[in-house]
Amino acid sequence: MGPLSGAVKFAAMSEFSSRTELSSIGEFGLIHRLAAQVTIGRKSSVKGIGDDAAVIDVSAEGTGPLRQVVTTDMLVEGVHFDLAYVPLKHLGYKAVVVNLSDVYAMNAEPAQITVALALSNRFPVEAMDELYEGILLACSHYGVDLVGGDTCSSTSGLIISITAIGTVREEDLVYRSGAADKDLVVVSGDLGGAYMGLQVLEREKAVFKDTGAQPDLAGHDYIIERQLKPEARRDIIALLKELGVKPTSMIDISDGLASEALHLARASQLGILLYDEKLPIDPTTYRTARDFDLDPTTCALNGGEDYELLFTVAIADHEKIKGNPSLSIIGHMVDEASGCHLVDKQGGLHELRAQGWDAFMGK
Repeated sequence: MGPLSGAVKFAAMSEFSSRTELSSIGEFGLIHRLAAQVTIGRKSSVKGIGDDAAVIDVSAEGTGPLRQVVTTDMLVEGVHFDLAYVPLKHLGYKAVVVNLSDVYAMNAEPAQITVALALSNRFPVEAMDELYEGILLACSHYGVDLVGGDTCSSTSGLIISITAIGTVREEDLVYRSGAADKDLVVVSGDLGGAYMGLQVLEREKAVFKDTGAQPDLAGHDYIIERQLKPEARRDIIALLKELGVKPTSMIDISDGLASEALHLARASQLGILLYDEKLPIDPTTYRTARDFDLDPTTCALNGGEDYELLFTVAIADHEKIKGNPSLSIIGHMVDEASGCHLVDKQGGLHELRAQGWDAFMGK
């Protein structure tokens, strides 16, 4: 690298001779770019960047049956949450849940978390007590321990970064990359509710700013809770074990169904077909989308923050999951050359595009 003194100079970011805007490649483009520069050197590093969590062999000789999974998510005020309508207790709870969801998506069991906070002096001690009340409630509900973290000051609002650690037996691990041609595509719960909850909250915030009127959230309890207090689907992991079904691939739905389906397909080097008529959409979500002049299917595909599990199973397991009220079979995997498509109600094909949340595109 050479002498440090030769590398130090005062300059603005705009002075780079070649400048590529982050928005031109997006969040996942940046991740792929940075990951391409990373080399895994230790035998214990089983899986690095590219899945819901990293996988580490913690046994002394690399031959033990247990694997550790590690994942980190960051929530930034003004980007991921708005304290105008997000209670701090709910924010603390959600910050934990979004990390645990990634652990469950590896078919693993979360055990510990660490919490790092950056906060400005506008937050009193009582506000942090409320935030931690939500964090500790989530820890208690999911049976995980808070074992450490960090705090520092911030000049740009509240930032929460949580790392979750879990364990899983090697033979139970599920990656994004294990799907096979003709595998069934399955999703838990219903989709689009969290996105529509956000639309209602944003509408009522605008009304409050214009008129001072307090929010009217009547009839929207379900979708508001989907946005403010999501739950990680550990019950689905338990259900699949009870049914004797091990997913061939799996991911959690944080950035929208379309985005996550593309992740599974690309990681497995396959194509995918999803069927519009099979997408599980709650009636409240459907009605609210129509009230906002939005297409419910688009909300389900691109809304994000549902934290449901999207996974594939061998077609031989069809009878085990068929008709289960917690699961919906929404499509199947196809060969890579066939591409990734949504089949509409008339049988037409539409290319799947990742149009959900992207941190660097502001959408």
